[in-house]
Amino acid sequence: MPITRRARTAGRYTRGVRDEPPDDRRPEYRLYRSRPSLRHRLSPGAGLDRLRRRGGDKGRGAPASRRRDRRLRPGRVVGWLALLALAWIGVSVAVFFVSAQLAERASPEAEETLSGGSSLVTGSTILVLGSDRRSRATSEPGAEGPARADSILLVRASFGSVRRLSILRDSYADIPGHAPQKINAAYALGGTPLMVRTVEGFLGNELRVNHVVEISFDDFPAFIDSLGGIDVTLERCVSSDPFGGRRFRLRAGDHHLNGRQALAFARVRKNRCSPNEDDRARARRQQLVLSSIRSRLLSPFTFARLPLASWQAPRALRTDLGGAGLLALFADVVTGGAGSTSVLRPSGAGPGTSLIVSEGDKQRAVEALLGS
Repeated sequence: MPITRRARTAGRYTRGVRDEPPDDRRPEYRLYRSRPSLRHRLSPGAGLDRLRRRGGDKGRGAPASRRRDRRLRPGRVVGWLALLALAWIGVSVAVFFVSAQLAERASPEAEETLSGGSSLVTGSTILVLGSDRRSRATSEPGAEGPARADSILLVRASFGSVRRLSILRDSYADIPGHAPQKINAAYALGGTPLMVRTVEGFLGNELRVNHVVEISFDDFPAFIDSLGGIDVTLERCVSSDPFGGRRFRLRAGDHHLNGRQALAFARVRKNRCSPNEDDRARARRQQLVLSSIRSRLLSPFTFARLPLASWQAPRALRTDLGGAGLLALFADVVTGGAGSTSVLRPSGAGPGTSLIVSEGDKQRAVEALLGS
């Protein structure tokens, strides 16, 4: 009875009666490991089996490609930080849009006065009005009366470029439907619609206002506080006459202002430290506040407060721009550089205490604003 028997002797095989191929000859087919079924992978014991297999692989020296590198590497840390930063920005943008939807908008009459056909990417002209509109709860005088335009600023904004032109509030202007007088009276007489028509007629040279932004004194301090305040540097001291029952004083040098202080600084008209100052000095102080806001927006410190600032920014404004338009305007301001603001300077005194601006100065100012 033939019996096949193999015995390993010094690494070789001894053959019995029947010849057989050696066991070390590889078969002419491939072996594949099947994946566990979905049912097995979802079973309670599947996780334990995986842990056992991993432990066995480590014990047998599993290949590096099959081991998961859990070490904390700089590249991995940077990647996680970038993802967190993008998520934080996404939350801030969502908060900004919600706040813009809830914020008070410009009146329909004001929107009808504006010229269309512009883009905040290629270029738009925005009329920015610093209104002293205040709630009746304030103790300041004038809260019961019509709001006044304490500052008048034209901004030509496009992506990567921002140009600004400040019009002094005492400039003598023709106001449609009313007698010629100081230009800021147009806001008290007919609100934003009349102010838009007055500014376009005052400057002439085919200037058209595409959008309007009104900054309210009521909500402006909360926006500054959401940024953590602003920093200003003064070449000379500032000391105001009493307004709102208080005087405002700042010495020369560097200062960090909260929202209430920034508002008071922007509103100082008569400076006891420099009695010869006129409204141009006031316009420069307002421009300094705007530049300081831009610098604060670019500060790493503000990044941590971005959702709060995103909530407060639309609430400090009344505008025809929706959430997307406001966001584009802020992007233009941030990317447009600090630049400088031109002030439309008077050429002489007008009736009463008004100021006369020559037609030649108006034409040059409009050309510089529009970049033509």
